[in-house]
Amino acid sequence: MSDTMHLDSMDEISRNFMPPQGASAGDDPYPCMTPFLMPGLYRALRADEIATLVKNNNHAESWTEIFVTGTFNPNLIINCEFYGRVLIGDLTPRFIEYHDLRLPVGIRNSTIMSCRIGDNVAIRDVHYLAHYVIGNNCIVFNVDEMLCTNHAKFGNGIVKEGEPEAVRVWLEVCNENDGRKILPFEGLLPSDAYLWSRYRADPRFLSRLVEITESRFSRKRGSLGEIGDRTIIKDCGILKDVKIGSDAYVKGANKLKNITILSSGEEPSQIGEGVELVNGIVGYGNRIFYEAKAIRFVTGRNVQLKYGARLLNSVIGDNSTVSCCELLNNLIFPFHEQHHNNSFLIASTIMGQSNIAAGATIGSNHNSRAPDGEIVAGRGFWPGLCTSFKHNCRFASFTLAAQGSYSHELDIRYPFSMIFLDKQDEAVHIMPAYWFVHNMYAMARNTWKFGKRDARKVKEQHIELDYLAPDTVQEMLSAMSRLELLAARVSGSDAGLTDAELGERGRVILSGEQADELTLHDPDAMKRFGGRIEKPARGWRQYRDFCVYFGVKTLIDFFEVDVATPLDSFVTMVSGLSRRHNSDRWVNCGGQIIAEADLDALRADIISGKLGSWEAVHTRYDELWAGYRKGKARYALFAIARALAVKAGSMGTVGWRSLLGSAKATFASVCDSAWSSRKKDYEDPFRKMMYESGEEMIAVLGRIEDNSFLNDFRKQTKAYTDILSALSR
Repeated sequence: MSDTMHLDSMDEISRNFMPPQGASAGDDPYPCMTPFLMPGLYRALRADEIATLVKNNNHAESWTEIFVTGTFNPNLIINCEFYGRVLIGDLTPRFIEYHDLRLPVGIRNSTIMSCRIGDNVAIRDVHYLAHYVIGNNCIVFNVDEMLCTNHAKFGNGIVKEGEPEAVRVWLEVCNENDGRKILPFEGLLPSDAYLWSRYRADPRFLSRLVEITESRFSRKRGSLGEIGDRTIIKDCGILKDVKIGSDAYVKGANKLKNITILSSGEEPSQIGEGVELVNGIVGYGNRIFYEAKAIRFVTGRNVQLKYGARLLNSVIGDNSTVSCCELLNNLIFPFHEQHHNNSFLIASTIMGQSNIAAGATIGSNHNSRAPDGEIVAGRGFWPGLCTSFKHNCRFASFTLAAQGSYSHELDIRYPFSMIFLDKQDEAVHIMPAYWFVHNMYAMARNTWKFGKRDARKVKEQHIELDYLAPDTVQEMLSAMSRLELLAARVSGSDAGLTDAELGERGRVILSGEQADELTLHDPDAMKRFGGRIEKPARGWRQYRDFCVYFGVKTLIDFFEVDVATPLDSFVTMVSGLSRRHNSDRWVNCGGQIIAEADLDALRADIISGKLGSWEAVHTRYDELWAGYRKGKARYALFAIARALAVKAGSMGTVGWRSLLGSAKATFASVCDSAWSSRKKDYEDPFRKMMYESGEEMIAVLGRIEDNSFLNDFRKQTKAYTDILSALSR
């Protein structure tokens, strides 16, 4: 190919970076660059500057299309080729330094086509850089190819003018058969993904979500790629159709294609060696390292992908860490942990605060004639070492699954439970309220732990961190009703009895003296063999006590009760609260707990057009979060009434005095249980045998008396018990 032919080809690419169809000879040949030619900012090159550039072995398709700012030093551009219109900011003799990399400002050994280059950048050894806006004080060093095409979408699920629908990128979350697919877009929250993936029966709703997503973006071709201020890109292979925010660090990536990397000075993102990212949105403050691969994805804020993690067709919520493992077709809420190479998660909705252990293969087997199964797990899901499940399965919040191959579908309705298999039978064994009895330390520490780990500077996604909240409390109330029904049916004939009458009978049985010897069978807990409920009476009592614990604690916090508050005043405030509408159904929507009625209203407003953008939807989330504290307090009163089978809203001072006095014992018991469950780690002989002496154990583990969480928890509990003592005098 001759030099002339080569230059004509480059000219054609540059000039056709989306000029309008049918443009006349007088139209702007570089429409993508014209908006940046602000009067007084850029000027044409002087003859002496062109001479210096040529002397420094630079070449331009046309020097008249090179524009510079006032502080321009042509001696800082060496051995480069320029094609199309190129705008260059200030270049002053100085160095840019990041970690151990220190490069002089300037442009060297690079080929640049139709770009806007910011002030005081170091661009060096970039073999091909086309159609990008480079911010100020950036380093772009040793990059093979950095190209933005005229149909770039930067990971957003849109189509450009003239493109067929087939090129649109969808995320096939929750299910492998694309029946719950959603569109990725910059700013997508787990709450948005949940709304879009779960409510599939109304085509009007689904079409409106597509409309408001497309309205965020222009369909015109010719968008330029963007590299934000102070961003460092070095030793990379291919960057194609990429938008990167400010203060990011991209080092050694193999391939970034059709990607937005959100980054800021407060929450800088980092992309490391061997990483390949295609068709996705990287959230603020992400760390993606060591050959991680992600295709068709969205990650939230403060997410880490590392050590060869493989991610496909998935959304991962804020503050999550995924290492080594493989995740396909998932919607994962905030605070998810999955660290092991031999774990596998597919076609699931995991509702956050979860931990997937080594050897867990979740959803690896299908029981239908097509790959259309799903797994849904409430928050706090913890499958243990070498657990495997088949689609479909549903787990209540804070379910701990012991090691085993669960060969049939499961429906575990008992929150805070442990499930396990026993060689003596085929049923799944369920121990309700396991966490409250055997590891209260972990539960009590839950809120504190996740609060400490929340590294987000901007908290767009609202997250309920407390293990006791309307979503988990409603599961406890439902589990109580289920246990009552099962107990009533096993006791004798239930013919002609209503559910309410059966519930009363079951309540008497479970609270009776012989109840601790009872075991129950739940035929719906596992397909074919059902479930064996271990210690159901103890679980029922724990659920009851923790519903009251939640209710009293929430009311004290909401009304800001202290030791000086008279009981009469407390009763008056509670009575006023009881006269207002209570929502008795709640949904974990991406980590934010929302009343079901409010979520229905939100969806209706999207359909009607009242909420016409994702910004408006997110504002509604904010409004619901602002009112959540009051709604939670109303539900707390409802939970007390349901758990104790009383009319809490109409109780007088005598009734409340008795209830609060009993609750005081529960508060003290929860604190003591948290302390004792942690103390076992110091007393277990199989723990102590690792140490030559008690002093060595303390040196390794630290003293339990110095545990900052336990000390804080004791202080908080004392504050509540002091208030309850004052109220119940």
